[in-house]
Amino acid sequence: MSAWTRTHLDDLLTDLSALVGLETPSTDKALLDTAADSIRSRVEDRLGPAAAWTRHEQAEHGDVLTATYPGTPGKPVLLICHYDTVWPAGTLAEWPFTVDDGVARGPGVYDMKAGLVTGVWALRALRAAGLEHPTVTFVFTGDEELGSPVSRPLIEAAARDCSAALVLEPGVGWDAKTERKGVGTFNITTTGIESHAGNDPAGGASAVHALAELVTTLAAAQDPDAGTTINIGTFDGGTARNVVAGRAHCLVDVRITRQDEADRVDEVFASLRPADPRVDVRIGGEWNRPPMRLTPASETLFGLADEIATELRGPLEPISVGGGSDANFIAALGVPVLDGLGCSGAGPHARHEHVIVDDIPDRVALVAGLLHRMAAASA
Repeated sequence: MSAWTRTHLDDLLTDLSALVGLETPSTDKALLDTAADSIRSRVEDRLGPAAAWTRHEQAEHGDVLTATYPGTPGKPVLLICHYDTVWPAGTLAEWPFTVDDGVARGPGVYDMKAGLVTGVWALRALRAAGLEHPTVTFVFTGDEELGSPVSRPLIEAAARDCSAALVLEPGVGWDAKTERKGVGTFNITTTGIESHAGNDPAGGASAVHALAELVTTLAAAQDPDAGTTINIGTFDGGTARNVVAGRAHCLVDVRITRQDEADRVDEVFASLRPADPRVDVRIGGEWNRPPMRLTPASETLFGLADEIATELRGPLEPISVGGGSDANFIAALGVPVLDGLGCSGAGPHARHEHVIVDDIPDRVALVAGLLHRMAAASA
């Protein structure tokens, strides 16, 4: 399988170049729609018409595309990819797709357009070899970088009817992501009383001072040993140096590995009180993704992947990472899931984002082999 994929490396890179050449910032509906049109055309060019193709149209976010290709009897296997990126429109003008010294670079090449190419070509490789595979349902989403606000219920609905899910987020080395942290996104707004900082300092109630107190309390509630981190990403407030601040606001990112830690952090948020009772505190946000833990069912799925990986080039390393993905939702349903099966590289959301070209054929062969092994295991 790996030998076949290597003979098609130029085609793989052609598809990757075309996808990276479509700018897809999560907040640009028009560009996302253009990309969705192109994705359908390219997928059907490589795999032929799908037995079922649905475009779940969204008013503001990127549409969710699902395409089903029949295989052996039984429940389908989901292949999950997102086509949106964090890069704003115009990035390509100064940072186009390039391949140099065995490295492919460009906005979104690693996170995660190479994963989309991997999934499509894995199925193509199996069909070219005449090897059986389960029914495969692709789910292409356009809002993952925003926390999957519209695609989450569609992913969860599809996952409930599948035997397993493979999430084609990028890998790091020769590995698969078996655990991810849960993610909470919160905001705190404090409203105080403005006054002149020199003439009437006691008449004011500083929203900035109050928020600073609360931030200190939150920072002290971290427990890195338990896998819990709390990051204050932004902090702003006030209007001028000599005005007691009437308003302040911050954004908070929380990462957890265990649900009991989410409950504890919730209690910390609920207990936040400023020293000055005249300051009002409002807390918003939610837990965006539950923690993804390695369940027995997912461990069995990893074992199959490890067998294929060992035959290809060596044992597959199971890794745990701090970032969340759509795999978190699936794991919470109890459905077997593996993540990070896309191509290896580094630099997600950074200017050094890249994919290791020599890894692409092996990753395609790994996903193809896993699909084939899953079909045999369910026979």
